[in-house]
Amino acid sequence: MHMSLWSRITEALAALAKGEGLSAVFDTLRAPPERSVAFTIAVIALAAKMAKADGRVTRNEVTAFRQVFQIPPADERAAARVFNMAREDVAGFEHYAARIARMFRADGKPCGTDSVLCDLMEGLFHIATSDGDYHPAEDAFLARVAEIFGMEEGQFRRLRARYVPDAAPDPFAVLGVEPDTPIDQIRAAWRAEVRMTHPDTMIARGVPEEAVKLAERRLIAVNRAWEDISARAAERA
Repeated sequence: MHMSLWSRITEALAALAKGEGLSAVFDTLRAPPERSVAFTIAVIALAAKMAKADGRVTRNEVTAFRQVFQIPPADERAAARVFNMAREDVAGFEHYAARIARMFRADGKPCGTDSVLCDLMEGLFHIATSDGDYHPAEDAFLARVAEIFGMEEGQFRRLRARYVPDAAPDPFAVLGVEPDTPIDQIRAAWRAEVRMTHPDTMIARGVPEEAVKLAERRLIAVNRAWEDISARAAERA
């Protein structure tokens, strides 16, 4: 019988040895399909730590979490349990982030656009900016998590350009190119982003089916960036 993602999360938490913190679960979930369970727990746990960083959990942040993950009513208790365990755990967020980084770097892949760690960061950005505000404490939190994950500064800026609501996003930053990059190279960068954002590709990386809504916002952002850049190029021609 196929177990739901949330049933597998409940099972994973129940299997923890008495007295161990939530972060211990990441050492037991290294292979598919358990990696999707670890991805979900990682986003919930770091989101809970992030909520403590800015001192508040808003209704919008909770709603945004439900937008990232499809949570059936019957499974809300499992999600809430993970969130509360993370908030109450004495371990700091850096400890969590280091455990998560070790797990998802097991294949030796860097934290690039096509990595599950980048997908995880995107989920955190989605939650952080859901209330139309981006608190300095959240920025510092996410920058430190990105550093622990081994994410290059340019990649972090690219994610921030897609999500931070203080201004219209720079289309070149969204696609990770410079304004003087030849248009054919920008087109290639856009196409690569589209390929890496396909839900099947994300699921293959370890993102659970319940979280592929992340692909929708990313695809909208990269397509808008390309449309903006290509329109500017057409005007200059």
